[in-house]
Amino acid sequence: MAYQCINYEKKDKVAKITLNAPPLNWLTISMMKEINEALLDVKKDATLKLLVFDHAGEKAFSSGVDVADHTDDKVEEMIEVFHRMFRLMLELDVVTVALVNGVSLGGGCELMSFCDIVVASEKSRIGQPEIAVGVFPPIAAAWFTHIIGLKKTMELLLTGKMISAAEAEKIGLVNAVFPVATFKEDVDKFLGEFLNKSRPVLVWTKRTILAAKGQPFAEGLRAAEIMYLDGVMKTEDAKEGIGAFMEKRKAVWKDK
Repeated sequence: MAYQCINYEKKDKVAKITLNAPPLNWLTISMMKEINEALLDVKKDATLKLLVFDHAGEKAFSSGVDVADHTDDKVEEMIEVFHRMFRLMLELDVVTVALVNGVSLGGGCELMSFCDIVVASEKSRIGQPEIAVGVFPPIAAAWFTHIIGLKKTMELLLTGKMISAAEAEKIGLVNAVFPVATFKEDVDKFLGEFLNKSRPVLVWTKRTILAAKGQPFAEGLRAAEIMYLDGVMKTEDAKEGIGAFMEKRKAVWKDK
């Protein structure tokens, strides 16, 4: 489809969705519908290693869901379209990455935080300010305790305050923080650490982490054992990686 609110491209086993409504990149219903279409395409593409969410402009990753879409006549559609993004992301095997070089607020923060990996620049400011306008963020309320714990979730959602990228990294909301001046170069180097790995091994590792998350240890371990023996060890790349290590050579991945 022709996209008006986002840019969507695939190159070198990386899909990129760029929020393209600067300066604030509001998540309108129209933009979110386009994101969902792109996510459906990502889901069916078995060649991809990464899905990257980026943003146009230097001010905001996204300032959140458009306030105009919260009115009585639009709110139900907005919630359905917005939450569909996260339901689709749950179904993706590909590693998801958010690149944040500006503010990431409200629904933008929720989208960012739902990615497997988040990389931010030092100038970035992050928060869930919904309580200040008389609502709360459903995704963050359901998700943040899994990644930053109950106390920090309570603090951020009940105060609506913004925090720095450095503090977000400290509490586990962000993986890495890079200087603004070298952000692109640092991001490329960081993403290279994923791209030089086998796709099926990335997939089985992500599946296992998510399957074990929140389980009692014994149950999580059993799930990991099954995926190890019946999943990753059945791939050609597992055999190649083990063989290459024993032969003291660099593995050549077939992504099979």
